[in-house]
Amino acid sequence: MDTKFSSAIHMLILISEAQTPMSSEQIAVSVGTNPSYIRKIAGLLKNAHIIDSRQGRSGFVLTAAPEELTLWRVYCAVEETEQIHLFDIHRNPNDECIVGRHIQPTLSAMFSDIESTARREMNAKTLRDCMNDMQTRINQTEGKQ
Repeated sequence: MDTKFSSAIHMLILISEAQTPMSSEQIAVSVGTNPSYIRKIAGLLKNAHIIDSRQGRSGFVLTAAPEELTLWRVYCAVEETEQIHLFDIHRNPNDECIVGRHIQPTLSAMFSDIESTARREMNAKTLRDCMNDMQTRINQTEGKQ
């Protein structure tokens, strides 16, 4: 599975919390990847009007408030689709087997329900929710050291 979605959320939290615009090099260090991968994700987020950058200035800024930016919107931006696809079904089951004849429609219906639930949940969660959860975890773990 691709990591663009989680990398994008990581990136957006950094951008949102930064005192000054962060460059792709700075973001890449935190995400644990290379700057070109960050620039690729940044391009997708910029096309979706989630972040902006200025010509001649290094760094990115958020164009929406974290509490208004749903995880579904981020997902659609980086996956370049408005369809969620979590599962694949094998293509050649044996029609002479009773399970083989019925597995595809059975799994298609179940997988569709699961994917619909995932979409609803991502629409209900925002970047601010991620940031709040992270802050709680920081307070719990960093405060104990």
